[in-house]
Amino acid sequence: MSQKPENLIAVVDAGSSKTRVLVAEVHEGALRYRGHGIVDAAGVRRGVIADLGPAAESFNKAATLAEEVAQGTIEKCVVGIGGPHIRGVNSRGGISLGTRLREIGREDVRAAVDRARSISLPGDREVIHLLPQQFILDEQPGIHDPVGMVGNRLEVNLHITTASASAQQSIITCANKAGLEVTETVFEAVAAAEATLSADERELGVCLIDIGAASSEIIVFFEGSVAHTSVIPIGGDHFTNDLAVGLHATPPEAEWLKCNYGHAVVTCVSQQNEVEVMGLPGYEPRVVRQRFLAEILEPRARELFHLLRDNLRQGGVLEALGAGCVLTGGGARLPGLPDTAESLLRVPARIAVPVPLSRMPAELSAPECATLVGTLLYAHRTSVIRAAEDQGLRAKLRAIFAGSV
Repeated sequence: MSQKPENLIAVVDAGSSKTRVLVAEVHEGALRYRGHGIVDAAGVRRGVIADLGPAAESFNKAATLAEEVAQGTIEKCVVGIGGPHIRGVNSRGGISLGTRLREIGREDVRAAVDRARSISLPGDREVIHLLPQQFILDEQPGIHDPVGMVGNRLEVNLHITTASASAQQSIITCANKAGLEVTETVFEAVAAAEATLSADERELGVCLIDIGAASSEIIVFFEGSVAHTSVIPIGGDHFTNDLAVGLHATPPEAEWLKCNYGHAVVTCVSQQNEVEVMGLPGYEPRVVRQRFLAEILEPRARELFHLLRDNLRQGGVLEALGAGCVLTGGGARLPGLPDTAESLLRVPARIAVPVPLSRMPAELSAPECATLVGTLLYAHRTSVIRAAEDQGLRAKLRAIFAGSV
């Protein structure tokens, strides 16, 4: 007998290279793996959906595979969203609580956040995340949760992440065509952070870069809160295309050579090593030095982290990376990238894989699955928070009606 849909949580990672669907069940308050499906992406170009038909078909294939493994039906899902159209901005706003001191309630927090989010945005932008950085109560900063405190004025520093409305709607439409109702969209870097970063890293200051196929999503935490989000329009496919052009090879062969013989640091590759390149159809195979591959890949790697450094400097967070830089995503697999990050950012760097779920297969414990697993963790955490808030609201309403009897 199939699992009841309400007991399952399903998430979709709509990447430029792969479409991934992951299904888990909530068992005794914890997540337990049920199934997943991974297929080649179609209809996606440069991080956005360019052809709805093929893209929707890849959604449907991945969801069908996940349902077969999970032996359950998926009706709703949370979708990870990324690409160069993502923007992040900081804002500040607040509310007056009156002339007399009074206790801060959850409604006051929401009102302060609503005031901070009231900034002018272009008509084609859609808010996907409102991420409080800190609350300021009567000019006292550094407060993470002011509920229960007393004061006269409550302000909040807020980080707002927005997406292109049309790009987001295209992803939702693809999911709908595959028979899935999208309940929420999540910025991929927020999701990846959920599965890879520790509380200590978030407190000390850390930059996570999720290197996908078409772009690299960035999120910076400092003192436990999101300080910066952005996207760099360089991903793993750019490295592959560089090799395809430099070696006169097909993109599939260039990808294979990158994954098996590529390196981001020329001096780390022996001058004696050689690899065979089949090349384009109609040409004879030839042998090239493995170091030649690194000579092609190293400039792109340095460009990626030069752009990252400039992006962090413009965001005012370059000096806030006490815990260093964390690399994840499929593009992070290229050997030498952590060395490049360390040399240009002057901070420690590591490659991260997602934390494992109960019963999760080993193939999902890979950098390219960080967003997928993180989206699931995010969806579960937010659902628990919403349930707790709903219970609190119901308890208040019962108390009000009981007092009026």
